[in-house]
Amino acid sequence: MDKPIEKKKGIALAFSKKALPYWFGAMMAAFILWLIFRDDASTLRVNGDTLTFSEVRSGEFNDYIRISGQVHPMTTIQISPREAGIVEEIIAEEGSFVKAGDVIIKLSNDDLDLQILNSEANLAEKENTLRNTMISMEQQKMQLSLDILELQTEVKRKGRALESQRRLFDDGLIGKEEYLRSEEDYTLFCKKLEVTLARAEQDSLYRSVQIKQMRESLENMKLNMQMIRKRKDNLAVKAPIDGELGLLEVALGQSIGSGAKIGQINELGSFKIEAQIDEHYIDRVSAGLTATFERQNETYDAVIRKVYPEVRGGKFQADFKFSGEQPSNVRTGQTYYLNLQLGQPESAILIPRGTFYQKTGGKWIYVVDPEGGKAVKREIRIGRQNPQFYEVLEGLEPGEKVITSGYDNFGDNEVLVF
Repeated sequence: MDKPIEKKKGIALAFSKKALPYWFGAMMAAFILWLIFRDDASTLRVNGDTLTFSEVRSGEFNDYIRISGQVHPMTTIQISPREAGIVEEIIAEEGSFVKAGDVIIKLSNDDLDLQILNSEANLAEKENTLRNTMISMEQQKMQLSLDILELQTEVKRKGRALESQRRLFDDGLIGKEEYLRSEEDYTLFCKKLEVTLARAEQDSLYRSVQIKQMRESLENMKLNMQMIRKRKDNLAVKAPIDGELGLLEVALGQSIGSGAKIGQINELGSFKIEAQIDEHYIDRVSAGLTATFERQNETYDAVIRKVYPEVRGGKFQADFKFSGEQPSNVRTGQTYYLNLQLGQPESAILIPRGTFYQKTGGKWIYVVDPEGGKAVKREIRIGRQNPQFYEVLEGLEPGEKVITSGYDNFGDNEVLVF
């Protein structure tokens, strides 16, 4: 006998085979809605207590950088011996104060002593030669004068004899040949006298030139002798200025060449600060920019006096001089931390500096939503920076909160859930 089938009602009807298509349709609709409204952003859960949150604010951006520099004397003079030698005595020690002319070290040079002896011998020989030459010339001059006197006397005698012979010849007492012989003798002695006088004049000129040259040569030898003796004085290396003997690299018995650097003297009257600056700022740093630094709870001013164009190891050098009052008890080698002003303060949107910059390069940052439950990655653009703040050009508004601590553990996740 057939058993009648009862129709399912209520909850039983919902789980019947006829309801399966409806269940399938509902699940498909729910899946489609999930696909439409789901959040595709990758999410990472983090502990908010370990993060640093900073507020974006509007304020005055002070365009400066913080650099370190060392104090050096404004003027440093190298010590170099003018004469080569062997170190015989060290009189001044490093760090001692010396005055201009004080002897620092003494050298010895046997070759120089030998040169002095040879020069003295040559000078004595030259003086003796000049003395003998002048004596000889004076004797020649006297002999020539005697010759002139004798010829003048002979000319007078021959003239008188010729006059006497002329009268006798006119009276027919002597022959013509004898008269002509007397006339020829007179003419001969007149010419001899003329030649001797010309010779005396030439000898006088030659003698004057020769003596002048020899005296000039003698003076040059004396000057050379003085210079060699001065070289002897140069074996005592002296301080060129008043100051502190900052470096002395010599040892007893050491052989030192002429012009070799053996030390330096620091002038203590004025100082400068040498600072190394990152090459990133080389186009913005120039002479005349001002800086400030603190020393013993006091603030002091400095100004750039010179910028060196060479870049070494990613840095370039700039020299600062004190502007106005300088700190007391300044010492060479002290380190000062300076705030170098690169531009005038301007209004800007600011966020505090943080280690997030090492990961993002200032191109994006995590921004905390208003509810404070999560942070979302957002693209930004950062401009200038100083030791305290970054200047935000795009992407953030005053009042928003951002994460400024390191991002190394966040990977590429776009959402952080606290």
